[in-house]
Amino acid sequence: MKKIVLAIDSFKGCLTSAEAEAACAEGIRSVCPHCSIICVPIADGGEGMLDALRGLGGKEVRMRVKGPLEEEVDARYLLSPDERTAYIEMASASGLTLVPPEKRNPMLTSTYGTGQLMCHAIGQGCRHLVIGLGGSATNDGGMGMLRALGYQLLDHEGKALEGCGEDLDKVCRIDDRFVLPALKDVRCTAACDVRNPFYGPQGAACVFAPQKGADSDKVGLLDKGLRNWAKVIAKATGRDIASLPGAGAAGGLGGALAAFLQAELRPGIDLLLEANHFAELIKDADWVITGEGKADRQTLMGKVPAGVLRATRQAGIPTLLIAGQIENREDLLSAGFHRLRAITPPDIPLQQAMRKEVAEANLRHTLAEILKEEINGIPDADKRPARICEPSATKDGQPQSK
Repeated sequence: MKKIVLAIDSFKGCLTSAEAEAACAEGIRSVCPHCSIICVPIADGGEGMLDALRGLGGKEVRMRVKGPLEEEVDARYLLSPDERTAYIEMASASGLTLVPPEKRNPMLTSTYGTGQLMCHAIGQGCRHLVIGLGGSATNDGGMGMLRALGYQLLDHEGKALEGCGEDLDKVCRIDDRFVLPALKDVRCTAACDVRNPFYGPQGAACVFAPQKGADSDKVGLLDKGLRNWAKVIAKATGRDIASLPGAGAAGGLGGALAAFLQAELRPGIDLLLEANHFAELIKDADWVITGEGKADRQTLMGKVPAGVLRATRQAGIPTLLIAGQIENREDLLSAGFHRLRAITPPDIPLQQAMRKEVAEANLRHTLAEILKEEINGIPDADKRPARICEPSATKDGQPQSK
């Protein structure tokens, strides 16, 4: 092996993309010390997007905005080196992790803070906004974001609404007289890893609102509200977003961006790979290694490994998929992955498997074993149980699998 490229998603709740790749690189070097290893921290447009783009240079901008429940929170976005493009992670301002579990209620949460980040970036001279839509606490159809941009959302009495989820069924008209003037010159790209429509059985409320604290009654009210809001949007913009793939992302924010900013909705992984010049990085690579916490049939539906595989198949480069657990192996192999490997056996307790030091040790051990097999011409042995690794101190203080 002369060159290996690592493009691994975070292991949610356990390791960041960079941490997972660092552990893999250690395992590779233990077998192939002179191998060239390129690490590409990666994400799918949700949390971690800004960290995955740090390699581009540019400047991080931090500011106080209104969080999902209108409380003040610290948020950030990234300016490109030419300061014409802003990369905005909506989870930074409107994310689920900003709301304590006992307060989660998408009837009350808003994307207003995301709109504040957009306004600030536009005020700094940015004319291209790239907005990551993952990890939201909201189901407001993007109304809060629009209000921050200057749109007024009015009920049947002409009263201005705040723009949270419970207002979806109340809004009747949109007043755009006070919209940020520079908005007409702004190009927008939305990074999302889902293709759900705006409303309906596969829409924003029915699929995602329960994860954000909605019971069945609230899900019904939110879906009804999204149907109303879609009609109001169509009347105001001439754009029917009801069945637009990705319109349901981030509680309907994807649909609002498409209608009011003519945003292009694209898989987040594709945007991240392009921004990192992935096609150039993998030239002459012997292997590309990708992965995530759990790999199964859903992996092929727009997640990081699927995006990496599309790029590597075009280049004809073998691609290894690693994960904490792997299901639907035949589907994954049929998609084109060269090898599959679970780093932990199915009977290990989840709490143990997700300990940072255990996951890192398992990644190091797994990559070392795979490299040995490849060098020695041993067929893929991914169906055998993975070895559980617990860190133990060595003389130099570094953890070692046992």
